Amino acid sequence: MHLTESVHQVWPAFVLVTGLLLIGLVASRDGLFEHAGAALQRLPGGSAPLFAACLALVAVVTAILNLDTAAVFLTPVLVHAARGRGVREEAFLYGSVFMANASSLYLPGSNLTNLLVLAHQPVSGATFAAEMFAPALAATLATGFGLFLLFGAAMRAPARAPRASERATPPRLSLVAVGAAAVLTVALPSPAVPVLCAGAAAALYELARGRLTGGELMRALGPAVLVSLFLVSVALGVLGRSWGGPSQLLGDGGRWGTTAIGALASVLINNLPAAVLLSARPVAHPRALLLGLNIGPNLAASGSLSAFLWWRAARQVDARPSLTAFSRRGVPLGLFAMLAALLVSTLIAGPS
Repeated sequence: MHLTESVHQVWPAFVLVTGLLLIGLVASRDGLFEHAGAALQRLPGGSAPLFAACLALVAVVTAILNLDTAAVFLTPVLVHAARGRGVREEAFLYGSVFMANASSLYLPGSNLTNLLVLAHQPVSGATFAAEMFAPALAATLATGFGLFLLFGAAMRAPARAPRASERATPPRLSLVAVGAAAVLTVALPSPAVPVLCAGAAAALYELARGRLTGGELMRALGPAVLVSLFLVSVALGVLGRSWGGPSQLLGDGGRWGTTAIGALASVLINNLPAAVLLSARPVAHPRALLLGLNIGPNLAASGSLSAFLWWRAARQVDARPSLTAFSRRGVPLGLFAMLAALLVSTLIAGPS
């Protein structure tokens, strides 16, 4: 019984992620990212306005679609935008994943952890947005401010004029695939299987055309990581349903302690397994737990599946992410954003 309940809770997240990875790979091969980066390059001003626009784009896409979509689709866009303007791409590379994690509190679908934690206390999207908007905005603004502080020198560097796109026509296949994923993710309450079907169809078409190989497909998906994470999540879901320890710990921790527990659990076992373990039973402070599960992964790359997707997307465009650089920047950013969100949540005396 516990096993069936745990599998039912976990599988949609991993099916959805697989579909998004497939669509992201097709979009990369089809040149969509270069086109989107070229559009950002045409914005007026220097490096700072370009960086601010890129971060805002990540925040909006994360809120409306989800952070995994932002990690897959927008990381290459930001990298190409930086390269096209002749500025250091490091700020854009790390800014994409940090902003995605920090901006995943606006709507239930912004982060799969939101759906997992609220499974016992379902609320409408409008109610969730009203309750979480202020702390979510605080986390987004704090992260953006922190990123400008961390990468201030790069933002002051002069940027060259945008270079022309190497492709004359827009990539139609990837536009259709990405558009389908966006519509399905927003419109359907359970988009996992439809998104997987869309991604599989696009990937099979590219395989048939010889523009994609089986080896590239496997490298992009990283099946060993996904399967391992799925099995860990299911096992922890069973554990959480049969053992009351996590529920008792959260109940004794209060709002601030619950956030800290969520952040620590995310870093230690990843936020999806942590969400399944900690929410296997009703949670005393679900919104506070989400602050830790969603923002806490900025402390270390082990914290979220979005970091894995970000890593894969970055490698697809020959960027070189670093695990140590991730935590070196992410620890102060994550702590600052969690503190800001908790303070705002406490000041407005919203639901815990």
